[in-house]
Amino acid sequence: MGLELFSLIEEFLREKQIMVCGVAHPVLFSEKVESSSSEFFAPDWIAIMGAVPVAPSSLFKLLSTKSHILLYPGGVREALHHKKLFRPNQPEFVRMTARFGATIVPFGAIGEDDMFELALDYNDYMKIPMLNDYIRDASRKSMRIRDESFGEVASQDIFVPGILPKIYGWFNYLFRKPIETKGMEEALKDKENAKQLYDQIKYEVESNIAYLLKKREEDPYRNTLDRTLYRMLHSPLHEVPAFKP
Repeated sequence: MGLELFSLIEEFLREKQIMVCGVAHPVLFSEKVESSSSEFFAPDWIAIMGAVPVAPSSLFKLLSTKSHILLYPGGVREALHHKKLFRPNQPEFVRMTARFGATIVPFGAIGEDDMFELALDYNDYMKIPMLNDYIRDASRKSMRIRDESFGEVASQDIFVPGILPKIYGWFNYLFRKPIETKGMEEALKDKENAKQLYDQIKYEVESNIAYLLKKREEDPYRNTLDRTLYRMLHSPLHEVPAFKP
């Protein structure tokens, strides 16, 4: 659901004075979202957090101004708790990144399942006739991001998972070695070269998530009580030790 973005963006801003711009599904900027929020104007708040509607033109503009961009190539289907990485068939963002000589930093994040219990997922909604029809109708009317895609990647039904709060958890992040694309523009025009880099990035993201899931089990402060006691006795509120790398 992208809840880890708020902490990530806040930390980059606080520690590095860097504003990270996320690219979000256009439905979050739509009139429907606007009309459903009166005092709290969701699209404005999303924009304040640096997000822009996902589109090649948005990515082009951000790269051309040397902005720091947060990109989830798997899109809506990946974000809404299908618990799997979905990647578009064409590695276009790799080529566009190389065009501007930008740096790609693969990363992984976990923790939503420590904060919320997933009560209703997509398959559960599809078993409820009224909700089934509503989701399909809303998805049909929403802007499609990848008309050229097929298979699982092309399936982008819009819905909000049913979640129940748990006792407060926390997120774990892991960033891999940066991948420099400066000087690679010509090489990445070759489909095989572009796919090879694209697959490498996907592998590193998957490895990050697998590593974090494994190491989380060794975290002596994963328990809320242990973590709270440590914070009271030893560290500032924003500094809590985790597992050993």
